[in-house]
Formats: sequence, structure tokens, C-alpha cells
Amino acid sequence: MSRRSTPKKRIIDSDPIYRSRLVTMLISHILKEGKKSLAQKIFYQAMKNIEEKTEKDPLKVLQQAVLNATPLVEVKARRLGGSTYQVPREVKAERGTALALRWLLSSARQRPGRNMVAKLTNEIVDAANETGNAIRKREETHRMAEANKAFSHYRF
Repeated sequence: MSRRSTPKKRIIDSDPIYRSRLVTMLISHILKEGKKSLAQKIFYQAMKNIEEKTEKDPLKVLQQAVLNATPLVEVKARRLGGSTYQVPREVKAERGTALALRWLLSSARQRPGRNMVAKLTNEIVDAANETGNAIRKREETHRMAEANKAFSHYRF
């Protein structure tokens, strides 16, 4: 891979129903084995369930869930003189959103049960209420960064 230029960012089209890029990103993350129509069915059914469960705008609930799960800092391994240090660093907005979506989906997949719609619904509602595994993962990441802030002078 060439180190001369950075690759161009792809422009993500917004979703046809909710007109949101966040929704498109989440559907792409749900996607398995190229079955986009199945991913869309799962997501839209989950959004209907969220609306029934919370009686709020499901897009706002999703945005709040992603915002709550987005980390502000993370640690990155840096090797110096034979030792590996966990160096805390700030997370850019785009990466933070990607991490939040990844954590939401992995937490939803780990929940017990067979119905992905129900698992995704519950995880999004929990994240919007600042509970759930995705929020726990964010807090764990923040704790790790706080514990290793002595190594912050090794930043990249």
C-alpha cells in the first residue's frame, strides 16, 4: 500500500426512509454475507419496536444511543525500547461513531435469544438509557485510558 497519499473518504448516501447517514452506517454494520435486504429488514423492524417501546422518535433514540456509546479516548499500543505502552489518545468523531456502532452490534449479538430484531431493539434502548454492554465497553475503555494517562507523553 502506498504511503504517499491518504485514501479518499467515501461519501455514504443517506437512508431512504430516515434520511440519515447513521442509519446507513448501522445497516452496513449489520450486514452479513452481503445480505443487505435482510439487514434492512432487521433494522427497520427494530426501529418500529423502539418506537412502540419508548413512544419516542426512533431516530432520536438511536442517535442518543450512539452518542452515549461513543468513546472520547482510547488506548493504542506503542512499542518503545522493548516495552509496550498503552498510550491514551483522543478519538476522532468518525472513529468514535464507528466504534459505538460496532460495540452496539456486538453487544446485541451477544445477548441471549435467537431474534436479532429483539436483541438490537433492547441494546439500542439500553444504550439510550446509559445501560447495556456497549456503555460498559465505553466506560471500560475510558478507565483504561485513565489508568494509562502517565504514558500520554508517548503520543504519536
